[in-house]
Amino acid sequence: MRSQSSAVGFGICVSYQPMTEPKRDLTALADALIPITARAGAAIMAVYDRAFTVEHKLDNSPLTLADLDSQRVITEGLKRLTPDIPILSEESAQAPWSERRAWRELWVVDPLDGTREFVKRNGEFTINIALVVDHEAVLGVVSAPAQQLLYWGAAGVGAFRRREGASAGRIQVAPPATPLRIVGSRSHMSPQTADYLKKLPPYELAAIGSSLKFCLLAEGRAELYPRFGPTSEWDTAAGQALLEAAGGHVTRLDGHRLRYNCRESLINGDFVAYSHPSVLPPREPA
Repeated sequence: MRSQSSAVGFGICVSYQPMTEPKRDLTALADALIPITARAGAAIMAVYDRAFTVEHKLDNSPLTLADLDSQRVITEGLKRLTPDIPILSEESAQAPWSERRAWRELWVVDPLDGTREFVKRNGEFTINIALVVDHEAVLGVVSAPAQQLLYWGAAGVGAFRRREGASAGRIQVAPPATPLRIVGSRSHMSPQTADYLKKLPPYELAAIGSSLKFCLLAEGRAELYPRFGPTSEWDTAAGQALLEAAGGHVTRLDGHRLRYNCRESLINGDFVAYSHPSVLPPREPA
């Protein structure tokens, strides 16, 4: 039962009474998600490897048959795996806030993150599946089917990476490097990002699409990912769970962690993902 709620904003979420049911086995869930993402990846690549048409949604973002096929595979798999956990996904109708605000657990899914990169055929697109419990992303799976890479991580378990045909290996964030290694969006760089970068010591900047940016931080190949401008909760939840399981952080500019299903809007505020607090510029006084 939900307790008296607090004000709902970017970082303030509905308060709940402590859960009495047993906690989920995150390792077992991760193992069960891997074949689901593999099937979704196969559906995406079946479209990627042939001619396809591109439609546009109301916000002018692209949509392809691959988005819809992956959505179908993932939704069917999650409903079989955990029929009691609702699903919040980019390519499906969203439950109203009056219903969603009572969800203690939910799957947050982007069946094809980086559709623009998919259309460009540069391979920088992913499948994102996250389990959110009491507003926190506790389990994340990120698959990059064109690169035959799979990442997953869970709170209290750790983070892992596997290339197709190889065994999985544990990954973790790296100590700060000189010059600082920064990743940014290939399709959404902004003037605010340029202003932020001016505050940093010497750095190298690599542009890459989708949630692969979180993956690079998690496996120690970058230290900082600043993001200014709108993202949706399904863009970040799986990557955040992965990065935090690898020892990293994802916070708003005021230092509060990104949290999920806190309010009617599903749009995140500006945030930074980073390996260690020492890579951040000094915070400006309010």
